[in-house]
Amino acid sequence: MQSAPPRGPTKVGQGSTSEQQHPFELVELEGRARRFDTPHAGGSMAWRAWGSGEPLVLVHGSHGCWTHWVRNIQALSQNRMVIAADLPGHGDSSSPSEESHEAISAALATGLTEVLKQAGHAGGKADVAGFSFGGVIAGYFARWHPELVRRLILIGVGGIGTPHGKVSLGRVGGLVGDERRNAMKANLLGLMLHHPETVDDLAMHLLIANATKARFKKIGELVVPDKLLIVLPQLKMPIDALWGEFDRPHPFAHEQEEVLRRYQPDMDFRVIEGAGHWAMYERPEAFNRALLAMLAAPVRAMRKHS
Repeated sequence: MQSAPPRGPTKVGQGSTSEQQHPFELVELEGRARRFDTPHAGGSMAWRAWGSGEPLVLVHGSHGCWTHWVRNIQALSQNRMVIAADLPGHGDSSSPSEESHEAISAALATGLTEVLKQAGHAGGKADVAGFSFGGVIAGYFARWHPELVRRLILIGVGGIGTPHGKVSLGRVGGLVGDERRNAMKANLLGLMLHHPETVDDLAMHLLIANATKARFKKIGELVVPDKLLIVLPQLKMPIDALWGEFDRPHPFAHEQEEVLRRYQPDMDFRVIEGAGHWAMYERPEAFNRALLAMLAAPVRAMRKHS
């Protein structure tokens, strides 16, 4: 594997000027990243890394990429080596040869092993934080490759058998001007964000840019209704969780907590007040504080539970 230089601004679709080019915030952040491309059965997988120290791997949600963490990387990388993956079939990563938990976990294992090696952490473990679909993928990855995962942090995940909340998504293709902008804002509020004022130009840019690059088809099949529950009893590392107070697809944080504690009674479960599903974007300061506090805590010794 060889590292590759970061890519500059690229065209991502039709619409307003803010949709067509990466905003400066993204260009600047990617310009500071160390880019790696690692092989998998379907092609290559893109990774970006910032900072130094103990490794923290960030796994994005469905129809996303590393930019799901755009408002967190700076804070998290002050004392950590932050490694953000583009999952196969998302972002700059090739589509997998097979859309399965096993194939994606294998791609993650091959790639992370090489990235850690190049960063001087050969043979070491990483803390892994997975958002939504990425949390389910991270759970399977931790099951099959525990030698790479020190602790697992789940963020607004599905796949735990709880009722799905009401999601509202409408058509954007073919719309122009204010009609298009209003539809994009409604979609973000119908799934990802809670407060209208947090639906800014960057959020709308990322909605289109990430959807344009997303080629993964079987997301639902790998999550609902309880795919994560299948592997949770088999995980041997500590698990913690973060949840948005107003998470729309996975509502009622206390109910999510109740299910997860059946498998890890000692888990640190925190709710980000005022945040929707995309909690790390909507309330980044509170999210960053909560995640950093989890990471600063000593790794718990696992104990048996009934």
